Formats: sequence, C-alpha cells, structure tokens
Amino acid sequence: MDMEHGMKERDMAGHKMEHKGHAPGPAHAGHMQMIEDYKKRFFVCLVLTVPIILLSSTVQGFFGVSFTFPGADFLVFLLSTIVYFYGGYPFLKGIVDELKERRPGMMTLIAVAISVAYFYSAAVVFGLPGMVFFWELATLIDIMLLGHWLEMRSVMGASRALEELVKIMPSEAHMVHDGHVMDVKVEELKPGDKVLVKPGEKVPVDGIVIDGETSVNQAMLTGESRPVAKRPGDKVIGGSINGEGSVTVRVEKTGRDTYLSQVVELVRQAQESKSRTQDLADRAALVLVIIALAAGGITLIAWLLFGQTLAFAIERMATVMVITCPHALGLAVPLVVAVSTALAAKSGLLIRDRSAFENARSLQAVVFDKTGTLTEGRFGVTDIVPLGPMDENGILGMAASLESGSEHLIAAGIVKSAKEIGIILKPAAGFRAIPGKGVEGTIDGKTYMVVSPGYLKEKNIEASNEKMGDIREQGKTVVYLLEDEKPMGAIALADVIRKESREAVARLKQMGIKCMMLTGDNRSVAKHVADELGLDEYFAEVLPHEKVNKIKEVQEKYRVAMVGDGINDAPALVQADVGIAIGAGTDVAIESADIVLVGNDPREVVDIIVLSRRTYTKMVENLLWATGYNAFAIPLAAGALYAYGILLSPAVGALLMSASTVIVAINARLLRMPEA
Repeated sequence: MDMEHGMKERDMAGHKMEHKGHAPGPAHAGHMQMIEDYKKRFFVCLVLTVPIILLSSTVQGFFGVSFTFPGADFLVFLLSTIVYFYGGYPFLKGIVDELKERRPGMMTLIAVAISVAYFYSAAVVFGLPGMVFFWELATLIDIMLLGHWLEMRSVMGASRALEELVKIMPSEAHMVHDGHVMDVKVEELKPGDKVLVKPGEKVPVDGIVIDGETSVNQAMLTGESRPVAKRPGDKVIGGSINGEGSVTVRVEKTGRDTYLSQVVELVRQAQESKSRTQDLADRAALVLVIIALAAGGITLIAWLLFGQTLAFAIERMATVMVITCPHALGLAVPLVVAVSTALAAKSGLLIRDRSAFENARSLQAVVFDKTGTLTEGRFGVTDIVPLGPMDENGILGMAASLESGSEHLIAAGIVKSAKEIGIILKPAAGFRAIPGKGVEGTIDGKTYMVVSPGYLKEKNIEASNEKMGDIREQGKTVVYLLEDEKPMGAIALADVIRKESREAVARLKQMGIKCMMLTGDNRSVAKHVADELGLDEYFAEVLPHEKVNKIKEVQEKYRVAMVGDGINDAPALVQADVGIAIGAGTDVAIESADIVLVGNDPREVVDIIVLSRRTYTKMVENLLWATGYNAFAIPLAAGALYAYGILLSPAVGALLMSASTVIVAINARLLRMPEA
C-alpha cells in the first residue's frame, strides 16, 4: 500500500496508470528509478543519523552517559540540515502538491512535523531557549523513507499490457503478388493486398479468406473454445493461429483499424478511466494533520495566555506536533503490505496493484471467463455414442489411433482421452488430412475416417439417435468415426471443466459472493458449464468490447472482480474493480491484471479475498496502535498536567513512539495465509 496519497498522486506520476500499461516502457524504468532513489536517500540518512543520535543530549541522558566536544551542537545542526533537505525532499515536495490539490494527507503530516522539528531546533542552536529535536527529526525521516521503500518494493512495478498486446501480432507476412510470394513487414501491407498464411502460423492481419480451407484457433482473442472452420468468404482475425491448412487472405484492415488494435485501445481507455481510491493511511494522516495543527496552535496560544514565555510555549507546541506524527504510522500500512505480499507470493498469488488488492475484501461478485479459467482450455471426450457393432472403447481407440497423426485440437483431445484410460493406439497407414472435414487412414487393412457433421451431410450419410440430440443441445463438438464410409460411432468433445472450479464457486457462494461467467463461446456451451458449476448467472457470445460493457453493467449492482486468461479478457480485467489473471494465460491478461494467480487454480480467488480481508484488519489494528497513544500523549505533551508537575518530555514521547513501532512490526508479522 502506498505510504501516502500525495506521493502516489505526484512522485509516482500516475503510477496506477503506468502500472496498468499506459506508457509502459518509461513507466517501468521510472518505477525502478524511484525505488533506487528512496533506497539511496534512506541509507545516506541512516548513516548521518548515527552521529546525530550519539551526540543527542536527550539520548545520552536516557542512557545515563555524557559525551560532547566543542562545536558538537553545530555539527549535529549541519548533519540534521542535510538529513532534512536531502532525506525530507520527497515530503517537502509532497506537501506542496497536496496543498495544491487541497487534499492534505501523509505528506503534509510528515512535512509539518519535520519542518517544525528542524526550524525550532535550529532556532534553539542559535540562541532560542529550549530543547532540540534533531534526533527525532532524523529518525522520523529515516522511518518514513524506509516505509515507502518497503512498500514500493512490494509492488511488482509498472505494467506492460499494451506492449504484450502488440507482441501478439507477427512482424512479417507472406505477401502474394503476381503469383510470387515474398516476405514483407506487416506494416507495409495495405487493404486489398493478398497474404499466404501457412499451417501453424499466426494470421498477420484482419482479412477475408479467398482461397483454401482451414480451421483457426482464436480462443485467446474471442474466447471461442473450439477451432473455427474458415472457407473462402470467411473473415479471419490478426493474431489468431492458423490450423492444418494453407489459406490466402485478402487484407481488409491494417494498423489502428484491426481487431487487436481496437482491443489495445479498449485497454488504454479502461486504464485511463479507472478511479483512484484514497489510501487508508491517508485518511488516518488527514485526521492527524488536523489534530497536529489544531493541538499545536491551541497549545501555543494557551500557554501564552497563561503567562508563559514564548520559548516555553513554542517548545510545547513543537513537542506536540512532533509527537503527533508517530514513527509507527509510516510503517503501519507498508509493513502489513510487505508481509501480505510476501505471503501471497509464496503461495503463488502475485499482487500487482495494492489498492485493488485492498478492494478485494469488499467484493460482492466474481465474474469468471470460461475458456482456460473455469475450464482447462482444451478439448476432452465427454460422450461416446456407438452407432454400429463397435463398443465405446473400440470407437475411442480407433479414432485416437487415426488422430494421433494430426495436430488439431480435437485430435489432441481424443488422443489424450484415450491414453488417460490406457487404450493402446494402433499404427495408421496412409494418413491424410481433409482440410475442414477431418482425417482418414488405414488400420488393420480397413479404411477409417474421423469426420465432422458437415462431411456426413455432404455425403448424405445418416447417423443419429436420441442421445445425439441431447449432445447437440449442450453445444458440444461432435465428430464421427466411419469404417469404409459406415458410421461406427460418434464422439462428443467439450472444453474440460476444471475440477477445482466447483469448489471455488461453492466457497465463494458460501461467502455470499455472486458467481458469474462471461464468455465469447456460444450460448449452449456456456449454459452447460454454468449448470454444471451452479453459477448465479452467465453471459455468452460476448466480444471483448462487449465484455467491458457487461462488467460495467454488473458494477452498477456489485463490486466486481474479473478472472480471466486471454487477450479478449484484458479490457474487462482493467475495467473491473479487481482484475485477476490466471497465470498460465497470455502475457497480455497477466499484464492487465491487478493480481496474478501463478497456478491455474480458481480456488485461489477465494484465498485472495480472505487474505485481503485479513490484511485490511491488520492495517486497521496497526493504525490504531500507531496513533492510539496520541489520546494521552498529546495532552501530556501540551502540558495539561503541568500544574501537577507532570510534563511529557521529548525522550518519553520518543519511548512511546518506539513502543508503538515495535507493536506494529510484531502485529504485521502475525498475518497468516488462509488455510486450505
């Protein structure tokens, strides 16, 4: 968590924007430079603080020792001046910016405390009666620099979402001109040009197929779990992956007009419009600013009215204002953040945006992407329907033996399912792929084919029964095994639902959180998955720009987390109150997210929410410890019991501050991960 709102709004120069990918390269470099800057300032000031503490009469008196030499006071003044201006620079700059924005916070509180301590102490060195606060000044600056450095290290740094989106597109294309094929830069293409896309290559531009047939994997772009058949006249999207056939594509859109560029723009817009929330520590700091200024002013005026000297009144005022800014407040939140971030990272939960992680405690709805999130993003066999004399294992075994020569997603699903149940595959001779239709080959002297429903329709082959109707209604992909053109059986495949998804949804619903699904897949498939998992609601056939709008609609009712893994999820991840990426997904999704689940376990969404709630509780506890002693320290420092001979000295005030700092540190270390 940022130590102060002013720093976030100012020195981090739109850090939340950069974190999510806006101006990604310079932002990342700037973030690292700031970490190094705070580290350098902290260590320089720490070295200078050692002699300041050793030469402090207050510290020497506390330990019952005495050590001084001629000019010691001026040496301490010189060292403290360096600490004040060098180490205190971020806070002095911060108060200016916070006051310009009319939002005084932690920076104002720190700047007021160190300025009062410095200028009052300097006046004492040069003749004003009273006590110096140089060691309190130096240690306060050290603690605040340390707190901010710890916090910045706990954040992963600037996002590179837009850079990653650009990387999705290939840099070169095979341009077809006058019957010749030449490699050109993608940016040189213009509408009307023709490009050849070979099997396994990425489609370089948005266009229309004019020659050839294939199937295209565009799951990461549109969320469709199954490969999409492409024939002449069909549109293809730049960045999608070509399947088994070569196709010639006429370029329709280039540059800013392409589908992927529009997704980039959606991500950018969502980043720029994402609201900033005021930090918990800022709210505490704002209250303390008011208390410090009010208490200091009242103390000064009261003692003057009671007839005390100006020097005495100023000393009491300075003591009040220095004590009001407790050292522990600078560590109260950053220490908890550092501990919770480390705990989460060890458990495979990477927190990229601290404020979004804090917001996770109050989530009311979680919207999951389907493909690759609730499901494994791969095809698996769900049903085998015999249509001839062959049994289920025989059908699966023959189909897998034939498909083992294909790299198609459906083929991979069939082969994997067969191997999972121990079926031994047979060698297939004369293997041949039929683009857009299926495959064929010879096994044990017989010709077998695994084909799509379109092939059966084309050849007028009848293969149907009651069960097939139910399977089609569920939106599953169906292929048929033919033996010498005769149907032996049908194999239904679907995106495999993760076994962890059921538990994740059940646990979230127990916590009173609505569970929804947002997918680009068709309605039948979405309904099947939603029914299987017991989701509260689902949205199907939703394109990336529509995903953003759907999230906005849900946000009108609930505080929302979006969980996804694909390029098509990136804008929605940014738009949601909390964006959570599945770690095995695309770099784009990861870079667009506030939190990354390194594994593929949706149950970790529950862990994030529980950890966020525990972290927030620790923050509140620490802030209470860090500021609670002010309730009696301020009146004593102001001299409320002076008539009874009780006056809080800076040394005692420092002891109280040290005690609260220790308590805050111990309490932060008591934070624990949720139990599985």
